[in-house]
Amino acid sequence: MANIIKEILKTLPDDKISDSVFEGANIVLYTKDKEYFLNNEGTIRDAVNEFKKRIELRPDPSITEKQEETQKLIKSLMPEDTGLSNIIFDAQRSQVIIEVEKPGIAIGKQGSILREIKEKTMWVPIVRRTPAIKCELIENIRGVLYENNDFRRKFLNKVGERVYAGWTKGRKEEWVRLTYLGSGRHVGRSCILLQTPESKILLDCGVDVSAPDEHAYPYFDCPEFKIEDLDAVIVSHAHLDHSAIIPLLFKYGYQGPIYCTEPTRDIMALLQLDLVKIMRMEGKEPIYTSDEVKEMVKNTIIVGFDEVTDITPDVRITFYNAGHILGSAMVHIHIGNGLHNLLYSADIKYMKSRLLAPAITKFPRLESMMLESTYGGKDCTMPSREVSENEFAEIVMKTIERGGKVLVPVLGSGRAQEIMLIIESLIREEKMKEVSVWVDGMVWDITAIHTAYPEYMNSTIRKRIMHKDQNPFLAPFLKRVGSNKERKQITEEEGPCVILATSGMMTGGPSVEYFKELAEGEKNTIIFVSYLGPGSLGRRVASGEKEIGFQTSANKREVLKVNMEVHQMDGFSGHAGRNELMDFVQNCNPRPRKIILNHGEVSRALDLASSIHKKYRIETSCPKNLEAIRLR
Repeated sequence: MANIIKEILKTLPDDKISDSVFEGANIVLYTKDKEYFLNNEGTIRDAVNEFKKRIELRPDPSITEKQEETQKLIKSLMPEDTGLSNIIFDAQRSQVIIEVEKPGIAIGKQGSILREIKEKTMWVPIVRRTPAIKCELIENIRGVLYENNDFRRKFLNKVGERVYAGWTKGRKEEWVRLTYLGSGRHVGRSCILLQTPESKILLDCGVDVSAPDEHAYPYFDCPEFKIEDLDAVIVSHAHLDHSAIIPLLFKYGYQGPIYCTEPTRDIMALLQLDLVKIMRMEGKEPIYTSDEVKEMVKNTIIVGFDEVTDITPDVRITFYNAGHILGSAMVHIHIGNGLHNLLYSADIKYMKSRLLAPAITKFPRLESMMLESTYGGKDCTMPSREVSENEFAEIVMKTIERGGKVLVPVLGSGRAQEIMLIIESLIREEKMKEVSVWVDGMVWDITAIHTAYPEYMNSTIRKRIMHKDQNPFLAPFLKRVGSNKERKQITEEEGPCVILATSGMMTGGPSVEYFKELAEGEKNTIIFVSYLGPGSLGRRVASGEKEIGFQTSANKREVLKVNMEVHQMDGFSGHAGRNELMDFVQNCNPRPRKIILNHGEVSRALDLASSIHKKYRIETSCPKNLEAIRLR
C-alpha cells in the first residue's frame, strides 16, 4: 500500500496525470489535459475497481477558467427559483461551491447544469444547500475551511500517507484492546481508547456536565493514553458528553484527524463555543478557547453514512445511522485483515421519531459490540410515542388554559427539534390550540443546522424541509429569543406560552434563568424530556425537591420554592428504552458474540448485561472506568 499512487498511475495512460495527492483515504489525480478530464474513457473507473479505493480525477488548477468568468456563467445558468446565495472558489482543488436553497433545480435534469459548468469552465461544481434559517456558524465553518485550503490540502495528504504507509510499528502478535477512559458504568464523559499493535484511536471525548470537576473529565492520566501516539479521533455525535473535550486535545498538542458526519462537525463546534461562553459567564476559566475549536474544525474529515474509509493501516470504519440526533452515527470498525469487527453503538434510538429513522441493525460482519445502557434497567420501559404526545399536549393545554407558562428544558440538539416538530404537528392537526413557542439558547442555531442537512432525517421530514412553504421549523408560532431583555419580557409580560430552553438537565444556560422566574408560580409547569444526570438541578426538581437554594453572591444565598407543576416524560428520549435495546440486540445481523455495556448508571448497565446474557446467550461485560478489555 505504501506505493499505491505509483501502482495506480501505471494503469493509466502516460503523461495524462500532472499531480497526485491523498485527501485522507481518498486519492485525487490532477490532469492538464482538458479532453481527458471530460472523458477519460473509463480508465479511472477501472482503477477504482482494481484497487478498491476512492479515486477522483480533477482538472489541474492551471486549466480552469478565470473565477470572474466562471461566476458569471454560473449565475446565467442557474434558474431564478434556485435561490442562489453564494459562490465560493476552492482554487487549489479546482472546485467551485455553489450554495442554493434548492439543490435539485441547481443540479439540473440528470445533472445537465453541472455538466455544462464543468465543460465550459473546467471547474468541478459542488452544490450545497443554503440553510432555510440563516446560520452564521455554518457560514463561519465553511469560511474557515475555504480560507485554510492550503493547510487542508497538506493535512489531508499527510493523513493519507499515514493510512497507506503500511505497518510502521512492525508486525507482531495481532491483538485488539479497549480501555475505558470514561462512560464505564457511568453516563457522561464518553471516551474509549481502541488499541492495536499499529493504531491508537479515541472513540469520543466528552464531559459529564452534571458532575463536579474531579469526576467530569476522561481519565487522561491513564498510562495507556499518550496524546503524541494518538492516530485518530472518531466522534459518534455532537452532544457534549461525547464531544466537549476534543478541542482540549488540540490545546495539548494533538494534530491528527477528527472523523465525524457533517452535521456533527457543525453542531459540536457550536456546543463547544457555547460551553466556553457559559464557563466565562460563571466566572470560570474556560478549559480551551475558540482557537482550539477552530483547529478542530480544520482537522475534521467528514464521513457520510454507509461510507467506508481507512483511518490507519489496520483500521477501517463505516458510519451507520444511530437514530439519536442529527448526524449521530454508530461506528463499525474493521480491524486488520479480517482480524476483528467491532460496533461502537454510542447513543442509539431504535424506533422512528418525528425527526429521524431508527438505528440500523444490518452490518457486514460483527464479532463484538459496545452498547449503551442509559435506559437499560427493567424499570426503563418507555411509553409509546402516541401516548407521550397526547399526554404532553394535555399538560400544555391545561397550563395554557389556566394562564400559565410551560418551560421545557431541552438538549440543544435532538430533543429541542423533536419537541418543536411534535408541537407543530399537534397544532397543524388541530389537536392543540396554537400558542407562542419561544426558543432560547443554542436551539435556534442548531435548528438552522438541521435545515441545512435534511438528507440526515427521515423521509417524511426531509420532504417537508425541501419545500419551504411546508418546512415545520419555519412555523410562525416558533419565535426566537434574542436577548436578556426579551427573556425578561416573556417571563413578566408575555401571556401563556411554551418556552424551549437549554440545558436539558438545567446544569446551566437559560433554562435555569427561566426556572428561577417561573418556579414559584402555581399556574406554571415544567416538563423534563431529557436524561437527568445524578446531582443535576433537573434531577433534583424532578425528584420532588420543593426548595432549591441558589448562590446569588459571595455571601448571600436565596431559597426558591417550587410551586409549579413538575412532569418528567421519558417517552421523548433520544435514547433507546429497555425494550428497544433488547430488540436491537435480537435484530442485529449478524448477532455479536460479545457485548460490552457502557454509558449507563451501574444498576442499569448490570441489569441489561444480565438480561442479554440470559435471553440471547451472548457473553456480556460492564467495565468500570480505567478497566481494559482484550477483544482478540
